Parts: sequence; structure tokens; C-alpha cells
Amino acid sequence: MWGIVPAAGSGSRIQPLAFSKELLPVGSRLDGGIERPRAVSEYLVDRMVLAGVTNICFVVSPGKSDIMEYFGGSFESAHICYTVQPRPAGLCDAIFRALPLIRADDDVAIGLPDTIWFPANGLAMLPPGELAFLLFPVSHPEVFDSVITDQDGRVRQIDVKNPKAESRWIWGAFRMPGRVLAELHELWLEPDRGDEYFGTLVNAYLKRGGRALGVRAGATYVDVGTVHGYRESVRILTSESLTTGSPPMRNLTETRR
Repeated sequence: MWGIVPAAGSGSRIQPLAFSKELLPVGSRLDGGIERPRAVSEYLVDRMVLAGVTNICFVVSPGKSDIMEYFGGSFESAHICYTVQPRPAGLCDAIFRALPLIRADDDVAIGLPDTIWFPANGLAMLPPGELAFLLFPVSHPEVFDSVITDQDGRVRQIDVKNPKAESRWIWGAFRMPGRVLAELHELWLEPDRGDEYFGTLVNAYLKRGGRALGVRAGATYVDVGTVHGYRESVRILTSESLTTGSPPMRNLTETRR
């Protein structure tokens, strides 16, 4: 099973930093019995490993060698490799940079490396074999990609940062077979497409008969790519570590992605 981590963004909302935003220290973890700072992207990688991911591809921009130096070639039981997005061209372009590594029968999990969400086993709750989104309830869906589903959980439409979003459930991560990733890539390559946002591409995929599932298993979601989100995540993780020693599964407030 593959995991794709799109980490090529500039992080303009939280810069200037002396390092890539994906390495922003948030909370801590024990390493050989020694407590050390934890990079925000480790939360996503942890969740991928929990879902059964054995190979992870980080998509980075030129100059983000600090991510390679930090993670190296493995994380726990997963192997790590890297590919480069030469210039900023949106989430779709970043995701498809990993496509040459993935076979049609591979299972693929994708998430955003500057977010922290619970439950930690959320990706494992998504069914294999189809395009499935892990959904989280938020109070301001208009600043996210809001996912509209029918009574059976089938995705009808994704509202991309729509001021009049119909659903309060947003996607925070997703999973699909390699063959579906290839189909989405073929669609993306069509003239006059080249979507920046994954949601608009999925809408076109659905209109052509494609299927997607929305799983409302997410509990809490925070975007650490903003100063407000960073403060909120530090406050919550620090507070919880004083009591249980583990991150909470509630009270994390969503912030703009």
C-alpha cells in the first residue's frame, strides 16, 4: 500500500520559517525513551502506517532537502522515497508526480502534511477498492472542500471553497486504487483541464460515471499551516500530554486550509 504526501507547498501563510512548514514542531514523541519535538508531518505519516501503508512518496519542491534529511529512507515500518514538483502547480499536479511508482492494483492513501486530525486510525476506516474520502464536520465548510453525499454515503459533489456550501462535512484525507488514480490523471490531462484543486477534478470524474464514497468517521481536524492553527494545536496537544500523555480525540477546532 502506498501513501502520497504532497509537501511541495511554500507555506506562505506561516512563513517566514528557517525550514519547510512540514517540519514545524508540534507536540513531541518518545524516541528510544527520549522525548523529542515532533514534526507536524509525522502525524500524517503515522496515520498512513496505521492504515497499512508500506511505501510512502513525499512530493517536494526544489530546495526542500530538509524533509529528506529529516525522514531519510524509512519511518517505522514504511519505506520512503521522494519525487520533485518543479514549480507550484496545485494539489493535483503534486499528487500525480507519484503516479509512475504506483501500479493499477496498488492501494493508495493521500493526506495533507500540515494537518492534524483524529481518530488516528481514520484512513483504516476507508474501504479499499474505490475512491473514498475521510470526512470531518466543521463549522465553516466554506473555507474547505465540502463534500455532499447521498443517504448511502455516495459523493454527489464537492463544493470547493463555496461560500454557500451545502454540507458541513469536509474531506481531510482519501484513499483509492491505483487504477482510479490513473483514470483521474487521464482526465486531468485532457485539454482545458489541468485542475488545481482535487475537488473540481473529482466532480468531473463523477459526471462521467465515476463513483466515490464519503465516510463520516472523522472527529476533529486542524490545519497547522496558519498561525492560529499552530497555536491551537500546540495548546491542545500540550494540555492533553499533561494528563493522558496522548493527543485528544475531541476539542480540536478546524481552521482554514
